Amino acid sequence: MIVDDEESIVELVKAVLEEEGYEVITATNGRDCLKKLKKVKPDLILMDMMMPEMSGRETTERIRKNPKTKDLKIAFLTVVRFSEMGKETLKKLKIADYITKPFDNEDLVRRVKALVGD
Repeated sequence: MIVDDEESIVELVKAVLEEEGYEVITATNGRDCLKKLKKVKPDLILMDMMMPEMSGRETTERIRKNPKTKDLKIAFLTVVRFSEMGKETLKKLKIADYITKPFDNEDLVRRVKALVGD
């Protein structure tokens, strides 16, 4: 699942991952993500940090509080660079990886494969 408010990023990541044979679900914001998680359980969520209304962090906190979704793998896909203190927050939120934008398509695929066990 890709969660990002930038349509161009969603389309790019979706195209790259579908080319590799992945089934991709998209959500345009945190609320959309939480709604879709009631029906689907993705192998991985690529979550943008900076979204209007509900940030990626807040969305992740809500996912972690729900017993049905608390163990989902989440990787941040973001322009944000994390400080050492920020890295502690990533550990607390159980973030599997963080990929910085702009990203290299091959690196993105390699990291997604590592996260989903392909």
